Amino acid sequence: MSQTIALFPLSQIVLPHGRMQLRVFEPRYQRLVREAQQRPFASALLNPYVHQQHQARIFPLVTLVRIIDFCQLPDGLLGITIEGVERQRIIKRWQEADQLHIAQTEALPQWSELEISAAARPLVPALQQVYQQNPQLAALYPSPDWHNASWLAQRWLEVLTMPPQLKFELLSADQPGPTLDMLQEWLSEQQSTEQAPDAMN
Repeated sequence: MSQTIALFPLSQIVLPHGRMQLRVFEPRYQRLVREAQQRPFASALLNPYVHQQHQARIFPLVTLVRIIDFCQLPDGLLGITIEGVERQRIIKRWQEADQLHIAQTEALPQWSELEISAAARPLVPALQQVYQQNPQLAALYPSPDWHNASWLAQRWLEVLTMPPQLKFELLSADQPGPTLDMLQEWLSEQQSTEQAPDAMN
């Protein structure tokens, strides 16, 4: 079953059970927030390599979100905290008079909760280190689900820098396996790079 939602395009995306803090300053997105009770909205991933007016500027997979907190920031702007609810696929997209992006979407299957495998366990302390280095991000997750492979894979996809097309392909998978495989390979390469100087001494 399809629905009509507003889009909040970003260079990063929040995924189901993920959280993100946003500063809302453009009038079209202030309207999006005001109308959130009547019309849901989604976090959408931008493709920076495509012209702003091109249809492919926004990847066709988005995350329906809900606002879990809001406040007035020191600079007077509105701050909101959003939480991902479910992945959705864009069927059709257009813009309203103020250039707010609107889309007709349909829900996609959600990643099931999976016990983390022994091979993927090193990804847990690696992400914990990322959170320790970013206390504001860590504060968004008072009860992290470290043993759930799907939760872990989605949190990594939110913070890891990678080519947008690759991120989109991983987001589009029906389960977290491809993301976990990529992350394990990436972490192995990182560890090899860090150990290389010691091996030469």
